[in-house]
Amino acid sequence: MIKNVRLIFILLLATSIFSVSFIGIDSHVEGLSVGDKAPYFTLHEDNGHDMNLKMLQGNLVLVSFWASYDASSRIQNATLSHVIGKAANRIKMVSVSFDDYESIFKEAIKQDNISSENCYLVRIDRSSELYKTYKIRKGFRNYLLNERGEIVAKDITPSQLKAYFN
Repeated sequence: MIKNVRLIFILLLATSIFSVSFIGIDSHVEGLSVGDKAPYFTLHEDNGHDMNLKMLQGNLVLVSFWASYDASSRIQNATLSHVIGKAANRIKMVSVSFDDYESIFKEAIKQDNISSENCYLVRIDRSSELYKTYKIRKGFRNYLLNERGEIVAKDITPSQLKAYFN
């Protein structure tokens, strides 16, 4: 009996040491991390209104990735947009939707009562640099950038965002 307990203890100790050795190895798998410089990107619109993330440097910026078919990201984007609407002089928002159809994108903006001025449609292209760089395949998220373009928060909630204004 004592021999079995000793064997179990040794196995538990070995697996604990083995699992601890992997902590932090895949820290960037889930996208960019707080403290990273946000990669710049440019979004081109048919109406000639282009948005370049680098041009917003010097402002507090929230970059929100979402899609109309993903209910949680859509709700999060709409709620954050409404919070920012009340503090638009202190923060800029770039809302990027990964959708296939422009009509569905426009209807989602209308239903969610979001200003189309800061919303951009990117056709779902899993091979695009934007999709790869921000690791969208791991899930939709948002990033709060400081004036230098560094990520200061990731997956920020509306209440956390309000704290930045106080």
